[in-house]
Amino acid sequence: MPTDTDNELLEQYFKNTPVAIMIFKDEDLLMSNKLAQCLQKHLQFDPHYLVQLAKSHDSKESPIHGCCSNCAICMKMSEKAMPVLAFSTDDEDPANYYMTYTKLDKTNHLFALTLKNYGAVKRIDQLADKQKLNRYVSKANEQERKTISADLHDSIAQGVYCAIRGIRRLETVPTKDLHQLTQTIENQLNETLTEVKNMALDVRPSVLDNFGLFSALRSLATRLEESSGLSITVVGNAKPEQLSTEVQNSMYRICQESINNALKHANASEIVVLLSQHNHFINLEIIDNGDGFETSETESFNGHSLGLRDMSSRIRALNGVFKVHSELTIGTTITVTFPVQIEKGSLSHE
Repeated sequence: MPTDTDNELLEQYFKNTPVAIMIFKDEDLLMSNKLAQCLQKHLQFDPHYLVQLAKSHDSKESPIHGCCSNCAICMKMSEKAMPVLAFSTDDEDPANYYMTYTKLDKTNHLFALTLKNYGAVKRIDQLADKQKLNRYVSKANEQERKTISADLHDSIAQGVYCAIRGIRRLETVPTKDLHQLTQTIENQLNETLTEVKNMALDVRPSVLDNFGLFSALRSLATRLEESSGLSITVVGNAKPEQLSTEVQNSMYRICQESINNALKHANASEIVVLLSQHNHFINLEIIDNGDGFETSETESFNGHSLGLRDMSSRIRALNGVFKVHSELTIGTTITVTFPVQIEKGSLSHE
């Protein structure tokens, strides 16, 4: 049995809970908590109107919101939710609520009506979505760190170690072989230096800071075209400098990952990067003529890349739109869209 202390705690919880609750017997209001009283006073609604609304949704003649009128399951539910028309107020925008109707005691005709604000529920949902996006972005960042760590260990560290071993041999190598050994060490250090520069370009290209997104994409295309032998073209009419630095960084990263994925897995012979501007948004499209894939069956390209899901999360976290369209034997198009404010008139990119 509940003690007096338990009853006091329950009473305090009922009074102060952040949800408007009203308890009725038949159509008479027995009690309501503080928030319900405040809402009734501020919004000036009639509790009996809410009772009639709840009973109309509960009747067999009227379908429950989201249910059929003769659904046996719905008729047995002790709790039902329904929308409530916006309450008009003089000093602010209409307040939209939904109401929950809960039967407490059918014999004694006791029931509760609970009012919840749509805006508050929406904010909670947005917060949950933001937390989910943050987890995806954090996962993507961690994957990038692992990739950099692996490259440093497997490539850079090994190159430096080989050069150190060569230097140690200088004291013991015969004079006639000295020139050849120093040349080998120099070649090894030059190769390691090139790999360090390539890693720096992958992590953060200086051309992006100095000359902007268009130049950075063209530099990326030239570098990957030389190493792969594929045709990679960058075209467009956009002025991406209107976008924030963070957005431009993400667009560059998505383009880089998309091209690398196409080179590794698509068997493409041509890749086109299109950066176009419209009245209210800028589009980045990476189009290849490779094998294509079933988007419904593929969540990521492979474990070494960001993956489609993480790409999408990275863009959504910045309020952008990420789309993937792929057809078998036709190719794949990855599209990234961000809103932008521009002046009216034609656009061109020199």
